[in-house]
Amino acid sequence: METYEVGRPAVREALQALERSGIVEIAHGERARVVVPTAEGLIEQMTGGARHLLRTQPDTLEHLKDARLFLEVGIARLAATKATDVDIAQLRSRLAEHRASLANLETFLAKDMAFHREIARISGNPILPAIVEAVFAWASEYYQSIVRAPGAEELTLVEHGRIIDAIAARDPERAERAVREHLTRANVLYRQLEDGESSMAAAPTAS
Repeated sequence: METYEVGRPAVREALQALERSGIVEIAHGERARVVVPTAEGLIEQMTGGARHLLRTQPDTLEHLKDARLFLEVGIARLAATKATDVDIAQLRSRLAEHRASLANLETFLAKDMAFHREIARISGNPILPAIVEAVFAWASEYYQSIVRAPGAEELTLVEHGRIIDAIAARDPERAERAVREHLTRANVLYRQLEDGESSMAAAPTAS
């Protein structure tokens, strides 16, 4: 207050703005503390705006899916060149957990996200896992209908197995192709589901 010659409300508002930006942390009765920034924290700040954009501008979903495809095929190439035997074992463990979640479909989407995040972790770039998880979070209401569509769960698991095999073979081209085929199938499936819902909505109701 003395340094900037402002009142207490101005300082309070400034600190609250810094807290919303993830720069400081404010606890009741304690001094504000500077927060060490993380990729997860910075990307999380975009979540509300991203979801609002998707709801108000539906065409944005197609752009997001294109961006995800571009991102994840690149991640797969990196993973195929950097994966260790331990990384491959971890991927297979993620796949086993994903398969086990078939008994509880409430967790199927979370396990799907964990698998893709694991591949991003293997890439060695700490920003990529946060971005992959953010994309799932932003469009979760749409992707849930994809991975949980009747019969699609088993296909998702098979495709994940192919991705692991490509990464385990240290074959970047094969890994890229496996991810591209997986996500493109998902995009096509989404459009089929969307068209089906539109047809049902347009159908006349019984009197």
